[in-house]
Amino acid sequence: MPADVGLQSIHKAYADVIAVDEIDLDVDSGEFFTLLGPSGSGKTTTLRIIAGFERPDGGAVRLGGADVTHTPPHKRDVNTVFQDYALFPHMTVAENVAYGLKVKGVDRAERTRRVDEVLERVRLDGYGRRKPIQLSGGQRQRVALARAIVNRPQVLLLDEPLGALDLKLRQEMQVFLKTLQRELGMTFLYVTHDQEEALTMSDHVAVFNEGRIEQVGTPTEIYQQPVTEFVAGFVGTSNILERGGKRFSVRPERIALNGSGDPATVADVVFVGSFIRYLVETEAGERLTVVQQNSGQSAIQPGARVHVSWKPDDAYEIRTPQEVR
Repeated sequence: MPADVGLQSIHKAYADVIAVDEIDLDVDSGEFFTLLGPSGSGKTTTLRIIAGFERPDGGAVRLGGADVTHTPPHKRDVNTVFQDYALFPHMTVAENVAYGLKVKGVDRAERTRRVDEVLERVRLDGYGRRKPIQLSGGQRQRVALARAIVNRPQVLLLDEPLGALDLKLRQEMQVFLKTLQRELGMTFLYVTHDQEEALTMSDHVAVFNEGRIEQVGTPTEIYQQPVTEFVAGFVGTSNILERGGKRFSVRPERIALNGSGDPATVADVVFVGSFIRYLVETEAGERLTVVQQNSGQSAIQPGARVHVSWKPDDAYEIRTPQEVR
């Protein structure tokens, strides 16, 4: 069965700036797949190429196995949800959601039925007669989602849709989005620079850096087994160590203090509520970040002598981007 989204050797440049550099990617049907990376890494350009808003300089875009590289956006079986919602302020919620159906010539009765159905799906039944200005940010985002899924596209593209929301609402919407995706069984392709969003919601994540994909994997694989130093540092916090000519990544929570191991000194202590972050310096000159759960006991004080150790399986060898490619 062909992938819902398939990219082969996608290349895009703006003048002398390479935005996307020979990207290959497959997204299977029914996946919640996230493109994760910092600003300027190529993730949004890749999404726009899939949507048809940008034309690649080279390579091919396939949707459900069909080549759509040169197909205009309105003829692709995808819909896009943007960060700014892009709702029509003069229309009611129901009219906004029904707009795409009306353009396609769906009759009034069928439009009403499908709009009512999708508003209930996004927990907005009873809000159809309101205007966007009468809604909260989270409600407006759900209207934008309803408008995108009412056409039942093969793939829903989401370009940092939660970026304008406050932290608590963003976390609530993360749970809502994942639940909605599971209920619909629809393929979601999500763009974000937020590692927590990517790890929380995704089935698979592609980590972008400087126009290339450095790693594709499940959230667990990306976090526990980063293949490059960039992935190790961008997805969470990691300690990069060198032993025997090889470089390793060790996550802060995997390092034990006061056991057997290398002698070190606590240089700084940061209390973060549920956990405590230690900065320790080994006698070999390495600076390590160590995280421990807050157990209610007194924290180790700066200047204290400790020992640092970790299990061999918790040190994951990292490679250069060139070796990965």
